[in-house]
Amino acid sequence: MSRVGKNPVPIPSGVKFDRSGGLITVEGPKGKLTQKIEDVISTEIAEDKIVFTRLSDSKQHRAKHGLYRALVANMVKGVTEGFTRTLEIEGVGYRVEKSGKGVTLSLGFSHPIVIFPPEGVEIKVETANRISVSGIDKQLVGQVAAKIRSLRPPEPYKGKGVRYEGEYIRRKAGKTAGA
Repeated sequence: MSRVGKNPVPIPSGVKFDRSGGLITVEGPKGKLTQKIEDVISTEIAEDKIVFTRLSDSKQHRAKHGLYRALVANMVKGVTEGFTRTLEIEGVGYRVEKSGKGVTLSLGFSHPIVIFPPEGVEIKVETANRISVSGIDKQLVGQVAAKIRSLRPPEPYKGKGVRYEGEYIRRKAGKTAGA
């Protein structure tokens, strides 16, 4: 059996789980998420836990067993706690400001960049050099954070750019003057 797929997903109090046809719906205090799931994986609710089983031991069914279990576990965590990615901006003159529903990034280009988050994602400006992206959908939060980081990824010489909180940037030695 799949090591990930065989672990049951606990359902906290206040969370509703429903599977109808090929859709799984999880509803909790922070919102509601749905996910398509194939019929090769069956779900059962036993003692406030969701148990996933697969039809056969084929390679594709084994892969989807762990995948769907992880997706549903992320949905349950999202509707109860939510997900947050924090980004740090480092560089002279690099900063971020809140502007209406979006944020304006000054990243050393000739123009400021304005980003409006999709529905279900919130961008908070903690300081002039720190952004917090939060929401209930883990995939969407990560995608928005990756999009912001891709505008100016950290460079290895001075470390300027947008990085995830706690991300380690390998530094390179610059040029040395000839004697």
